[in-house]
Amino acid sequence: MKIKKIMVIGAGQMGSGIAQVCAQSGFNVLLHDSNKAALEKGMNRIEGLLQRAVDKTRITKTEKENTLAHLNPSYDLRDAKDCDLVIEAVIENMDVKTAVFQTLDEVTPEQTILATNTSSLPITEIAAVTNRPDRVIGMHFMNPVPVMQLVEVIRGLQTSDGTYEVIKKMSEDLGKTSVEVNDFPGFAANRILMPMINEAIYAVYEGVASVEDVDKVMKLGMNHPMGPLTLADFIGLDTCLYIMEVLHEGLGDSKYRPCPLLKKYVSAGWLGKKSGRGFYQYEDA
Repeated sequence: MKIKKIMVIGAGQMGSGIAQVCAQSGFNVLLHDSNKAALEKGMNRIEGLLQRAVDKTRITKTEKENTLAHLNPSYDLRDAKDCDLVIEAVIENMDVKTAVFQTLDEVTPEQTILATNTSSLPITEIAAVTNRPDRVIGMHFMNPVPVMQLVEVIRGLQTSDGTYEVIKKMSEDLGKTSVEVNDFPGFAANRILMPMINEAIYAVYEGVASVEDVDKVMKLGMNHPMGPLTLADFIGLDTCLYIMEVLHEGLGDSKYRPCPLLKKYVSAGWLGKKSGRGFYQYEDA
């Protein structure tokens, strides 16, 4: 099977990033969002990022125009009727995602591959609401998508070898490096990353070191490009908490218990950069 036309569902930061790299790689792309304002913002974000790349001579003006020519907005999920692949990138909520997949199962041809960009939810459970679990797969892109090279390709219990091979090849066509991951809570990336972030929060909570010094330890001592608490703010503390809860519930091990300070910040609405306050304060949120 050859992928030619793709729909990306969700015009937020992740969805628009996925749509951008797909269009830049020559795929015909529909960026879908039921919220007109969100879709317009997502399309504008892509154009702005492409223009910035032109200004920095990373791409040519012609490459920008070619990318935009491969990209169109969509307000109706039924537009996926002639797509070879649909990549869902909506909110990290099982009820929302399964509702999307049920609709996609009805409106797309049976050979269409349905992928989810979930960072932690079980692929097998999402696939179970469709009549094509062999054609459901995880494609977990890293943020920001145009910059980060990794894609976790996650196989559900019934994902076929053929589906995996198509998505592995497609990831390579995007200029990404894929890793094959089985369907466990948090997959590989977040099973490793989130407990580290959670432990960094515990270090602050227990008075081991300040926020700034915990970040300095990991940047200067471990050569990380960004401290774990800064990274948590950029990911979103609500997202970090949600993934820790998935790990804790799914694996049943107390070592994945979310730090009480993380819960308190989320309850206070301190969600990180997007809310203007997390472990740091942000004036441009």
